[in-house]
Amino acid sequence: MEKQPLLEKLKMGDLLLNNRVVMAPMTRSRADNPDNAPTELQVNYYTQRASAGLIITEGSQISKKAVGYINTPGIHTAAQMEGWKKVTSAVHAQGGKIFVQLWHVGRISHPDFHNGELPLAPSAINPNSKAYTPKGFKETVTPKEMSLEEIKETIQDFRNAAKNAWTAGFDGVEIHSSNGYLLHQFFNRTSNVRTDEYGGSITNRTKILFEIIDAIKKEIPENRIGLRLNPSLHGLFGMSMDEETIPAFDHIIEKLNDYDLAYLHLSEPFNDVSEIPYAETNIAERYRPLFKGTLIINAGFDKEKGNRFISEGLADAVAFGKPYISNPDLVERFRQDAPLAEWDQDTFYTPGSKGYTDYPKLEATPQS
Repeated sequence: MEKQPLLEKLKMGDLLLNNRVVMAPMTRSRADNPDNAPTELQVNYYTQRASAGLIITEGSQISKKAVGYINTPGIHTAAQMEGWKKVTSAVHAQGGKIFVQLWHVGRISHPDFHNGELPLAPSAINPNSKAYTPKGFKETVTPKEMSLEEIKETIQDFRNAAKNAWTAGFDGVEIHSSNGYLLHQFFNRTSNVRTDEYGGSITNRTKILFEIIDAIKKEIPENRIGLRLNPSLHGLFGMSMDEETIPAFDHIIEKLNDYDLAYLHLSEPFNDVSEIPYAETNIAERYRPLFKGTLIINAGFDKEKGNRFISEGLADAVAFGKPYISNPDLVERFRQDAPLAEWDQDTFYTPGSKGYTDYPKLEATPQS
């Protein structure tokens, strides 16, 4: 059988990954309990997928103020840490590695999550999107522009969440600075019109990210910090690009070389941006030469494309999202060149085990 780059081991910081197949972070809305804590259901879900070279968990809110979706787990209370400890122990028992994604949704939230108070954002600009609330989808509102004190509190919340993650046994953390959420809102001039030290110039708009990295590395090793970015996100999650968007990401990624990070996790465009004059259509090609560390790429990859990107030196590992929902043994299916099971989109965010932990592994699939 042909050798697959995806199945080769990868040294990532001081960790050795068993392969280069990464389980991408995916919101699954299964923490439907008063604590928003992981339960045995999450233990089962992640353990089933522990053959991934690296699991990156679903986004986990760093504080109550960070929440913006129903039934998503947090990493800011004792009960949540206890739940995650069971997950990390089970994944490690299977020989897996697991990072938690640290999440603050910013303006992609709703007052229903905050006792009627406005969600926080860099600027008071409505994303004109939808928030998934306990009462169903609702239109987003104009958020509250964060005070300097609230920005400092948020940086501290990221630090505390990283400390909690380390205590809970995670191998590291991924800072969610992508997909139109809080940090991404700071980067883009269309969502950040501040006139203080966190607005205006590219250096100012990206400042919060580096302050968060500097805060987190006081709690966990720098080479256990990962970061996710989506430079060409446009027309989704309330985000719009302009002529300064890609230069801002160029600045971020060049500056990341000053750190000894675990990895940079980049998304190729989620939709067709070929008609957007200031969008970058080939993210890996642009940023592989720019970033000197371990690069993970994602969005719309299959086995063939993943192997090609690694063999061509465009990435060191590939993150798979939806294929991991329906194929807990994705690595083994790649190894055997076996067909992939189809996912059921209707159960992506519904409570319970259906469409979550009931997808069979290869050996349990009847042979035709």
